[in-house]
Amino acid sequence: MIFRKKECVAMLLAGGQGSRLYALTTKTAKPAVSFGGKYRIIDFTLSNCVNSGFDTVGVLTQYQPLVLNEYIGNGLPWDLDRAFGGVKILPPYQGHDGADWYKGTANAIYQNLAFINRYDADYVLILSGDHIYKMDYSKMLDFHKSTGADCTIAVIDVPIEEASRFGIMSTNEDNSIYKFSEKPKNPDSTKASMGIYIFNRKKLADYLIADENDPNSSNDFGKNIIPAMLANGERMYAYPFEGYWKDVGTISSLWEANMDLLGSTPALNLNDESWRIFARHSASAPQYVGDSAVIENSNITEGCEIYGTVKNSVLGTGVKVMAGAHVEDSVIFGDCVIGEGATVKYSIIDTGVTVGAGASVGGERGDGAEIAVVGADIEIAAGATVEAGAMLSE
Repeated sequence: MIFRKKECVAMLLAGGQGSRLYALTTKTAKPAVSFGGKYRIIDFTLSNCVNSGFDTVGVLTQYQPLVLNEYIGNGLPWDLDRAFGGVKILPPYQGHDGADWYKGTANAIYQNLAFINRYDADYVLILSGDHIYKMDYSKMLDFHKSTGADCTIAVIDVPIEEASRFGIMSTNEDNSIYKFSEKPKNPDSTKASMGIYIFNRKKLADYLIADENDPNSSNDFGKNIIPAMLANGERMYAYPFEGYWKDVGTISSLWEANMDLLGSTPALNLNDESWRIFARHSASAPQYVGDSAVIENSNITEGCEIYGTVKNSVLGTGVKVMAGAHVEDSVIFGDCVIGEGATVKYSIIDTGVTVGAGASVGGERGDGAEIAVVGADIEIAAGATVEAGAMLSE
C-alpha cells in the first residue's frame, strides 16, 4: 500500500544503548536524556526536520524505549502529528522469519524499508538522535540533487588532532568523495562525517539488501555501506556544514554542550525564533528566587526554587536549591532537591535526585578533574561525600 507520495522520508536512529553515558542511560535511551534544562537530546533532530519542511519521520527505537516513546507521543510538540506522514515509532518487530533486534545501523534501516517504500520517496535522509545542532536539511537535499549524487554525507571541519576520532572523508575540489577512513590513525583530511546521510531510495535499498545477504557484514553504514558504495564507484559527495554541532555521547561532551548555553554570547543559541527548538513541556510555575539567593551565569528553568547559590550551571524544571547550598559548574536535571548547606560542583545530576543537607557532590573543575555523575532517583544522605569523578547509579 502506497500512501500519498513524499519526496523525502527521514529515518532517525534512536536505538543505541548510549553506554558511554553510564548512569544517565541505565533507565533511558540516549536520545531521551535531558539537555539544556527543558529539552531532550532528540528534540534537536526532530526540530530540524520540521523546520526544514520534512514532515515524515520514522524513529527507530530499541534500547530502553519507554521514556522515549512516551515523550514523542503523537509528535504534536514538533508539529509532526500528521494524517499523512508525521512521526512514527519503529521498534524491532516479529517478521515472517521471526523477531530480530536491530543488528547495526544499516540493518535497522533494512528492516524498515517497507515504511520508506509506502511513501514512494525519492530520497531517504538518515539521522542520528544523539547530536546537538541546528541544521536545514532542505539545503542538503538541494545540494544532493544538484550534484546528481547517489549518496551525500554531511561533514564538519574538525581540528587535525581530533580527526582520528571520526569517520573522515577525503574529497576532490567539487566535494566528491574519493576516500573514506573510519577513525584513521594518520588522517589526510579534516572533514568529519556527522552521521547524516541522504540516499537515493532505490540505490539505498539495493545496497541494504546486498549487505543483509553478506554473513560477514557488521550491517553498519560507516563500516559497510559507505565503503561498498565507494568501491563500486557510486557518485558520493560531502556536504560541508558550518555551525554548532556536538556529539553528546560522552559525559564530558554532554556537560560541555550544556555549558555552551551559558554566557552573554553562547556558542549555542536556543533563543533564535527563526529556528526554534521544540519540546514536550509540562506546565510549570515560574521560577522563584529567594532573598538570600545568588545566581551567576546560569540557566534556571521554570519551576525552580532558588534559595542558595548557583553559578555557571544549568538547572532543569522543578529543581530546589535550599538555603546555604552551593551549585557550581554543574548540570542538574529536573525535580531534584539540593539540601541546606549541600555542595554540588562539576557534576551532572539526573532526574529526581535528593542531595541531603550538608552533603558534598563532585570537586573543583580543573585540569584533569573528572565530572561526578549521579543517576536518577538516588538519595544522597545528609553529610555524605560523593567524590569528584564518581559514578552513582541504582
